[in-house]
Amino acid sequence: MKFEEFELERNQSLFENEVDYNLSESGVHPLPLKDILTQDEQEELLRTELFYGYTTGTPELRKQITGLYDGVEVDNVLATSGSAEANFLAVMTLLEPGDELIYMVPNYLQIRGLARSFGITVKDLPLREELSWQWDLDELKSMITNKTKMIAICNPDNPTGALMSADVMAGVVAIAREADCWILSDEVYRGAELNGVESPSFCGLHEKTIVNAGLSKAYRLPGLRLGWTVGPADYIKTAWAFHDYTTISIAYHSDWVASKVLAPERRKKILDSTRVHLNHNLGTLVDWMENCDGKLSLSPPQAGAIAFVHINLDMLSQDLTYHIRDNYSVLLTAGKWFGLEGFLRFGYGPPNEYLIGGLDRISQSIKSL
Repeated sequence: MKFEEFELERNQSLFENEVDYNLSESGVHPLPLKDILTQDEQEELLRTELFYGYTTGTPELRKQITGLYDGVEVDNVLATSGSAEANFLAVMTLLEPGDELIYMVPNYLQIRGLARSFGITVKDLPLREELSWQWDLDELKSMITNKTKMIAICNPDNPTGALMSADVMAGVVAIAREADCWILSDEVYRGAELNGVESPSFCGLHEKTIVNAGLSKAYRLPGLRLGWTVGPADYIKTAWAFHDYTTISIAYHSDWVASKVLAPERRKKILDSTRVHLNHNLGTLVDWMENCDGKLSLSPPQAGAIAFVHINLDMLSQDLTYHIRDNYSVLLTAGKWFGLEGFLRFGYGPPNEYLIGGLDRISQSIKSL
């Protein structure tokens, strides 16, 4: 079996530690454990033995995750090594070669690459910029066939930072129900809404719905590699059986920390700090964009630490990314790597001074063209 190269991840892994300014990240600058745990908790963590832990996640962690969704029980939750494993499990356990998957683009293309490598037919359905980065429901309906087994979305979306409207959500659910197909909703950016209002989850809106999320983005804890999948109990059992062949269990200390982080009061404190940071940095980015002489333009995101910037130059996104990287030592990500040409994704989640330094270099690069 041959896997296609994951262009985004390969370009990030090769260069993110080689440039002066890495603005390719899609999360908020990570938090240290000392800013999350009390002194007593830090000491308890140091005393905690490095067990294998529960293969499904500890009961305490799964209980905390159930509190994030309506009508969810512990049997509807499986803890995973990041949301990436959760996505992997869904593709591996629910789809067969020859099945059709309708896939939102632009998007983090992990699911698309996996599915195509396994012989699944992937049908890209673009978000429409003229519709404020929403799906055209008539387009979605026209793509449904008797081979359609899954509709995969990312909400809030990476890389646009857009939130799916209530009308479009309802339409997606109705279409999936009529086609008797799965909805796979990657909601790893939920909790990073800039207006402070947490976006609705797809969880529970359709009997055949899987929601995947984790602590890497809104919670600012990517190093924990802690994710989860939420769905019908029979799906969780199937995913758990495959999970036994992959990571077996999540890291015990990550499980322990996550159980503390997802306690309601602490969760709210972390997410509130995330929103304050993002709104401050987005203001910096929007002000900077006004000085780009029209060569770049932005529809401000609604969530996440990511902005999808339109290129108003006769230059392909990958070429411009390489120009900025190789000549000005700033790493961005090309729209091509998300399935939509003509854009760059800016990560505006680092410390503000760092963001300003990277933007100054990009200004120089744009002026040189």
